[in-house]
Amino acid sequence: MPAMEKAEREAILRQGVSRAETPRDRRQLAGLEEDLRSAPQRGKPTRLRLRNFRPAADSYLAAARGPLAYMVRLRVVEAQAAAHEERLAEAWRALAGECEGDAESFGNRWRELAAAWDFSEVNDLVDRHNRWYPVESRLPMDPATGEHVLVNGRDYRLPPFDERWILERFPPLLERAVLAA
Repeated sequence: MPAMEKAEREAILRQGVSRAETPRDRRQLAGLEEDLRSAPQRGKPTRLRLRNFRPAADSYLAAARGPLAYMVRLRVVEAQAAAHEERLAEAWRALAGECEGDAESFGNRWRELAAAWDFSEVNDLVDRHNRWYPVESRLPMDPATGEHVLVNGRDYRLPPFDERWILERFPPLLERAVLAA
């Protein structure tokens, strides 16, 4: 076993033992006391800095990759809904022109067109959103009800696009379609 140096041995033996105060220690303590006396925060409570979040590795990774899947999906749903709405507006006005004042014929034909309109692609995205949004957005759950919490006061689930959606925006009323043309 190698021999221990004298200074190292004495440092180990002095651990936990109080030593006499040196002039240097007294000068440092006096400086600290002066700093404390002149501090503007002296005698005032320290403001709490609350940390209501936990930075996590996955949030950094998600930020580095860009928008999350549900964000992209919602953007596509909105774009497709706007495209459907534009095509439906054109069809609504065109049908109003074809019916030439026959309100009953316009209403029947418009309802048939609305019932036959194909929303399968956008409704597939809506189904995926409704299924995966709580997981992808880490939506908290209300323990009392077992339901996910509201997002901005509304349920996160999107309604499907269907005939009712069309008739709300474009009612089967010839007068309104003619005025819109």
